[in-house]
Amino acid sequence: MAQTTLHSPTDVVDFLTEQHQRIKTLFDETLLAAGGERDESFVRLRRLLAVHETAEEEIVHPRAAHELDNGRAMIDARLAEEKKAKEALGELENVNVDSEFFTEKLRELRDDVLEHAGHEEHDEFAQLREELSESELKLLERAVRLAEAIAPTRPHAGVEGALANAFVGPFASMMDRARDAILGYDS
Repeated sequence: MAQTTLHSPTDVVDFLTEQHQRIKTLFDETLLAAGGERDESFVRLRRLLAVHETAEEEIVHPRAAHELDNGRAMIDARLAEEKKAKEALGELENVNVDSEFFTEKLRELRDDVLEHAGHEEHDEFAQLREELSESELKLLERAVRLAEAIAPTRPHAGVEGALANAFVGPFASMMDRARDAILGYDS
C-alpha cells in the first residue's frame, strides 16, 4: 500500500501566490465597477496591495536576497517595481474613481503589478521553494501573516525594504488604521 503524503494547505509561496490572484481579481472588479462600488473595491485593492508588499519587503525579500544566487540584484529590481506601484497607487487615492484618468492609470498599474507578480512567482518564489525546506517555507508564511496584521494599509512610496519598514512602518500603520477607522473602512 502506497503511503499518502499529507501537505500543509499553505506555505509562503502558496499564500503569496494566492494573494496575487486576489489582487488580479480586485483589479478586474474595480475596473468593472462604478461609483460607490468602485470606490469600495479600490479601497480593498489598495489595502491588500499595501499589506502584501509590506510583508514581502519585511520578510520574503530579505530572505531571498540572502539565500538566492543573484538574490540582491533580483530583490533590488522588485523593490524598484514596488516603489513605482506605490507611487501610482498613492496618486490614484486622490483621483475621482469614475474619471477616465483613474481608469487609465488603474489599467497601467494593473499591468505593472501583474508583471511584477509574475517576476516574483517565476524567479523569486520558485527559487525559494527550491532552496528552503518545507518547514522554513511554512515558518515564512506565518511570519508574513503576522507582518500583514500590523502593516500599513496605504501605500508609502520610499518605504521599501525591511529597514525602512521597521522604522516607518509602525507609525504609518497606526496612522493608516486610524484614518481607515475614521472613514469607516473595514479592517
